[in-house]
Amino acid sequence: MPLQRGEVQGYDFNRMIVEFTMLNQSKVVPCAISTAAMDDLEGSRDVRPDQRVDQFMRLREVIEERASRKFFEEKAQADRPVVLRANDFSK
Repeated sequence: MPLQRGEVQGYDFNRMIVEFTMLNQSKVVPCAISTAAMDDLEGSRDVRPDQRVDQFMRLREVIEERASRKFFEEKAQADRPVVLRANDFSK
């Protein structure tokens, strides 16, 4: 059963990631995606920091699907975040 949608936590400017959660049954799985990965997915490089959450929302379906796949492919631990980078979308 794939992970279920959780909450968008927000954009971390210092780490250049958008943090979000997914649910594995009732357990929260922390996740993040790099801004470079989102830019590659969208084919854009001119996204301002205050637009990052909006960008995530536009790409949310594909991001969450890949986070779920990565979680199960890597047998991720519930206490370790699933971090998506640009190369995660070239597989």
